[in-house]
Amino acid sequence: MTYPHAGAARAYLFNDRTVEGYRRAMAAGTERVAERIRRADRPFSGVSPERLAPRIAAIDLERPLHDQAAVLDELERVYLRDAVYFHHPRYLAHLNCPVVIPALLGEAVLSAVNSSLDTWDQSAGGTLIERRLVEWTAGRVGFGPASDGVFTSGGTQSNLHALLLAREEARTDASPARLRVITSEAGHFSVRKAANLLGLGPDAVVTVETDAQRRMRPAALARELGRCRRAGLVVMAVVATAGTTDFGSIDPLPEIADLCARAGAWLHVDAAYGCGLLVSRRRRHLLDGIERADSVTVDFHKSFFQPVSSSAVLVRDGAVLRHAAHHADYLNPLRMAEQGIPNQVDKSLQTTRRFDALKLWLTLRTMGPDAVGELFDEVVDRAAEAHALITADPRFEVVTRSPLSTLVFRYLPQEGPGRELADDANLYAREALAASGAAVVAGTKVDGRHHLKFTLLNPETTLDDIAHVLDLLAGHARRYVDELAPPADHPGVTHVHA
Repeated sequence: MTYPHAGAARAYLFNDRTVEGYRRAMAAGTERVAERIRRADRPFSGVSPERLAPRIAAIDLERPLHDQAAVLDELERVYLRDAVYFHHPRYLAHLNCPVVIPALLGEAVLSAVNSSLDTWDQSAGGTLIERRLVEWTAGRVGFGPASDGVFTSGGTQSNLHALLLAREEARTDASPARLRVITSEAGHFSVRKAANLLGLGPDAVVTVETDAQRRMRPAALARELGRCRRAGLVVMAVVATAGTTDFGSIDPLPEIADLCARAGAWLHVDAAYGCGLLVSRRRRHLLDGIERADSVTVDFHKSFFQPVSSSAVLVRDGAVLRHAAHHADYLNPLRMAEQGIPNQVDKSLQTTRRFDALKLWLTLRTMGPDAVGELFDEVVDRAAEAHALITADPRFEVVTRSPLSTLVFRYLPQEGPGRELADDANLYAREALAASGAAVVAGTKVDGRHHLKFTLLNPETTLDDIAHVLDLLAGHARRYVDELAPPADHPGVTHVHA
């Protein structure tokens, strides 16, 4: 028996007769979250999958609790207590930002109304709000009045969407095995994933070398474009990156745009991370050249302080979105297009789709774009200060300086037999720090060696926070080396410089 008495299930539906229950439920839920945020003294509890999984597996989903307080108590035990809190100033790991309150209001509204953004008759004003935001963002990019776009689930979907359009625009009889996508060796993995999903050959994605700042080398791109031409291969797209995931590097967009124009290749700019520069009053010039792209990916949930998900793909010529359009008699028949009825499903890879644009709309209408840009500038400023701090610290070595807010570095043991343990020491330090819950940092590989990574997206993170996390990392790494390194005069010791 799922419900205590006949008809009780209807009490859980949100409608005009249950609004008081809705108010109470929302108030209770937001109070739990607010209290958890207020009391969180670290970004993570350090819980392991082995400890948490049995708690969740033990819950009998066939036996509901029928009590909101009991349900929230249980949620505390299996989720809220051990969640990773991006709002905490010592969360320094991935491209996850703290969120602004107007966007949280938008999340509550859009979930309750539950509009679906595929067709006008399911969303009405939601369709027009999304279209207005696409127009606004495209204007910030520098696209003209012919531009268009659509909101997506994130950068991976946006990149897939853009490459689909690029493939169709190539207008070639070449087999998929002869199509090529060129990106840099620091580009996002979703480019290769998109090529696989589009049915291109296993050699479809070609990576070209980067410079010391991990930016695509235009000379290397020029060589690859020439090689493809001579080999009879069709370059359907060049993917430049404005904010690589690891290094925050921004490819030289004007030079790349020149090469694409000469080669007749579609230029896609993955600005999922760097799109925050669109509202920066001090650093917008770092995106110069993006207006010459054929398509652009933006992730508002990375650098506009929006909840997941809030993203978009933009195109300079809106006509190309026809390649994603399909018409169904029950949903968006051709006569609706002929009547000028605006249906976003005509542009999207998705059908049912949340009104995620509302979060950005309320953010802009409450705070304004300059305030968002100010927050993003703060984290970029902090990253520059952190770079100087780490560069001056003899315990660490830094890979490069980011124009955005990432820092890739590693602990380097002192000269001697412990130096060969550098890779394992950095891995251990990251894992030990996460297990303690005191901070969360990311890791990556650079030239085959393990490194640590800070991604700063929280304006509340101070230089003292960063210095404290560095001390924690160095302490964990040093203990690992001290326990495992042989004595310096041990016979047979080989000094390997990592």
